[in-house]
Parts: sequence; C-alpha cells; structure tokens
Amino acid sequence: MPQGAWNKAPAAVKRRYFELIRTGMSGSAAAQRVGVSLSCGSVWFLDAGQVAFIEKPISSRYFSQDDRIEIADGLGRGEPVKEIAARVGKSYQSVYREIARNRKADGSYQPWYAHNQAYLRRRRPKAPRLSTDTALQELVSAKLSARWSPGQVSRWLRRRWPRRRSWHVCAETIYQAVYGKLIAPPSPRYLRTGRVYRHRRGRGRSREGALKQLTAMRSIHQRPVSVDARQQAGHWEGDLIIGKNRSAIATLVDRKTRFTLLVRLPHGHSAQQAGNALIAALTASMTKLPEQLRKTLTWDRGKELSGHAQFALDTGTKVFFADPHSPWQRGTNENTYWCRVIKAGLLRRETLRSGRWVTRRTRAARLSVDVSTVVHRARALTGVT
Repeated sequence: MPQGAWNKAPAAVKRRYFELIRTGMSGSAAAQRVGVSLSCGSVWFLDAGQVAFIEKPISSRYFSQDDRIEIADGLGRGEPVKEIAARVGKSYQSVYREIARNRKADGSYQPWYAHNQAYLRRRRPKAPRLSTDTALQELVSAKLSARWSPGQVSRWLRRRWPRRRSWHVCAETIYQAVYGKLIAPPSPRYLRTGRVYRHRRGRGRSREGALKQLTAMRSIHQRPVSVDARQQAGHWEGDLIIGKNRSAIATLVDRKTRFTLLVRLPHGHSAQQAGNALIAALTASMTKLPEQLRKTLTWDRGKELSGHAQFALDTGTKVFFADPHSPWQRGTNENTYWCRVIKAGLLRRETLRSGRWVTRRTRAARLSVDVSTVVHRARALTGVT
C-alpha cells in the first residue's frame, strides 16, 4: 500500500481491523486479513491509542486500562496477586476474577485485549438470567427455601450441570434477583440473613485509627505465620452473637480440629456492654482446657473484648484482632457448622422468637436444629460443594 494510504482506506476496513485485534489476533494477521500492510495497521493502532477510542468515564469501582496494564506488568514480574491488588487499590479476589475472565485462550493476560473484552461486554447489556429462565428461577427459589445460601446454590448448579453454562450464575446474581424481586419469596425472610434489601456499606476507619480505639491491641498481621498453616491445635477464632431480647452467645472454634465451644452469656448484654461478662465466661471456658490447647485467640474488632489483656493474663492465651469489616480473616469461625447454624437462624422458630438460644435448662449440645436442612446443604469448607 502506498505511503499515506492508511488515511484513505475505507472506515469499514479500519473498523474490521480493530474488531480482529479485540479477538486476540496479532497485528500482522489482522492486517493481512483486511488487506493492508503491517505498517498501515501499526499506524492505525498507534493512532487509536491516542484518539480513536474515546470511552465514557466509569466508576472507580471498575478496572481501568491503567489498572489492567499494572496487573499485566505485575504478572510479568512474577509478583503475587495480593501485592498487585494492593497496588491497584482492589481486593485480591477482584484481581483473580479479572485475570480469569479476560485472559486470552492461551492463558496469557494482555491489558489491551482484557480491556476490550470488558468494554465489549459493557456495551452489550443482557437481561438477568433469572428473569428469562423460568426453570432456573424455580430451582433457585426451591434451594433458597431450603435455607441454602446464594453461594451454595451457585456452586451446586455448576457441579450438578457442568455443561449447562446458562445455569452457571454467581452468588451476586442470585442476591440481586432476590433484592430486585425477580424471585418471588415465599416469605419475607427469604435469605438466611433475614434481609429483603441490600445492607448499605459505610465507610470504615483505617486500620491504624481502629487500633487506637482499644488499648494494646495486637493486629492479626502480628500473629505468627505458623497459625495460618493449621498444623497445631490450640489456635482459636471467636465471635459474639447477639440474639433477640439481647440474648448473647460466644462461639470459639479451633482452627485445626474445628472443635467448637459455645459460651452462654447472661441476658441483657449488647455487643458494647458485654465486656466483663464475656471475659469472665471466656476465661472460665478456656481454663478448663489443657495449656497446650489455648495458644492464641483471634477476635473481631468489637469493643466487647476490651478486657483482652486480663483474659490473656488469666489464661496464657495471646489475643489477636482481625481488621475491621474483614470476616474472612476469621473464616473458620464464620463457616463452622455450629456457628453457621446459630448465625443463619437454623434453630427452631419458637427458640428464636423467645430469644433463648441457651438457657439454664438448655445446654449447647441440645440446641434444637433441623438437622436434615443443615446436613444436605453444600459446604465449601469441607469440600462438599
């Protein structure tokens, strides 16, 4: 093609060239396909990077092209995904999903290809699957009625119908269907959380600011690395659950064995007022264990454990605190059988209405539970998905 011919080529040829580039085709192959020289295609590509593709600004919640370039550079340097995520200001789960969704067929991640893939999906809105597929809608509704969580339903659909990709919906899609009334609930309390609308997220404090709220707190980032390996018993995760009528119960779960302790607290305590009673109850429970089985305790950032220093002195247990709004840092406690039973409201309705989870006449081992409902739910922690 003569010099300067790239300015005279039909617009349809140029458009077709970039469509082929978006599919992952190399520049030379795309140029040959549309009948122009490699240098012509290169000039188009360079010019397009400056003026051709003008996109509307999108929210900072989404990945920009600069973010994707940073991800590709980090992967090329062999950096861990968590380091890359911290640099671009996104969660590492989001970066993992970005790489999985927008990588090329050969498994490589190229920022311009990834950005174009995301751009094309954004320009091609689709109706929610749960609003168009009646069979899928009824199936999801039945599982939610059986007290399955949206995450469990999503994993079960992928395992049960691996080749039926139209039924591979993520948990967020199911949440949006419930909140958007695409799935007609049999009762107002459709999700196990009891919510019928999305809980709005507030802006949390920084780690440093939150650490100053309580005295001498040790962050989970100071916890020994050996605790993460789950090779030794004696490393616990705990939480305080507040029920109706201000009934309260503390849960303690061993990270290795999943052995669970349920500690009853007197009635009338909120999360802020339960400090002294909680410390006394935890101390009484932990001191019954052998010394080698009470090494560390990881708690959330609530003020109810403000007396952690006295607890550590009385029991010899080192206490560490998770970051604010980070329940995944105590995933063992969040996902353990008994803790999920209590938090998800899988006790009998009359027990919940009375606000009595554990009374003087009722021990933890006798909590009324619909066992069939719990046993048949899919659980990722134990590999049953």
